[in-house]
Amino acid sequence: MKLNIAVLPGDGIGPEIVAQALKVTSTVCRKFGHELSYKEALTGAAAIDAVGNPYPEETHTLCMESDAVLFGAIGSPKYDNDPSAKVRPEQGLLTMRKRLGLYANIRPVTTFPSLIHQSPLRSDLVKGADFICIRELTGGIYFGRPQGRSEDGLTAYDTCVYTVEEIERIVRLAYNFALRRQKKLTVVDKANILCTSRLWRQVSQRVEKEFPEVTTEYMFVDNAAMQLILNPKRFDVLVTENMFGDILTDEASVITGSLGMLPSASIGIHTSVFEPIHGSYPQAARKNIANPLATILSAALMFEYAFHLPDEGKAIRDAVDASLNEKIVTEDIAEKGKAYKTSEVGEWIADKILNQKK
Repeated sequence: MKLNIAVLPGDGIGPEIVAQALKVTSTVCRKFGHELSYKEALTGAAAIDAVGNPYPEETHTLCMESDAVLFGAIGSPKYDNDPSAKVRPEQGLLTMRKRLGLYANIRPVTTFPSLIHQSPLRSDLVKGADFICIRELTGGIYFGRPQGRSEDGLTAYDTCVYTVEEIERIVRLAYNFALRRQKKLTVVDKANILCTSRLWRQVSQRVEKEFPEVTTEYMFVDNAAMQLILNPKRFDVLVTENMFGDILTDEASVITGSLGMLPSASIGIHTSVFEPIHGSYPQAARKNIANPLATILSAALMFEYAFHLPDEGKAIRDAVDASLNEKIVTEDIAEKGKAYKTSEVGEWIADKILNQKK
């Protein structure tokens, strides 16, 4: 099979972790007999510095012409610390999501036995937690207009907007995921306060009738944030709007013991994007110490979701599990033993895949 992917390393640790995911991807293609073709392009702060645009037209064209996008991270202190900046790296990410039609962000949250003791939660709460967060990605307050500040600078405003079509699309997708899992869906909103959330609940209750096999519960976002800590094992599939999903998935990430372990897939109308959920971690950039496992696991999702190759995805997951069990890990999750460099972890996983029996 021919695999044609766009590679967007981005900022901070992005180039280092994407290099390892690409190394693993190349190894999988070699082992399973696929033909891999890829090109790199600029995005984020690196693109602003080079061409003044965080998502250049050349980058968009490459993404549209590719079968999948492997993405690192964006963000830079240069722009984070300048509230007056007119062009920001994050605008590139939002533009990419909008132009590629990436309406659904899929974030699996699973626990790793060797990392359970590193979770801030008790091991009996964490052990066995396995759920998926599905976040709507192209609507809500991040894209709503009007947005801005008053002329005197004393007032700022954002607008949250959702349409029936946007809600139906993401909720129906969530039900299809639930059908393949434990047949339980939690719809998260703030319907007691927000008009957009009341629309979410109204539409979700209508779509619910199409999926009688699935048990549906509705939960306010503040309660959902609490339940993720009190009893994460109660969840199977969660679906929610853009900003709520952004916050809840970052909260859920610590259940695993490290933010550097969770992959994601952004699925939509055009080319899908596969990326770790963590940020650009500029303090670690170019030090070869960043954890590449979330990005490598994002490559596994790419094989599964973009190319429908589950065996290839499993090969990556098995190798990542082996690296954790044998403590071939970076300093963020290393214990008293040796911490390995980013490139060493990637190389070890690639070698493990190459030597696996099919």
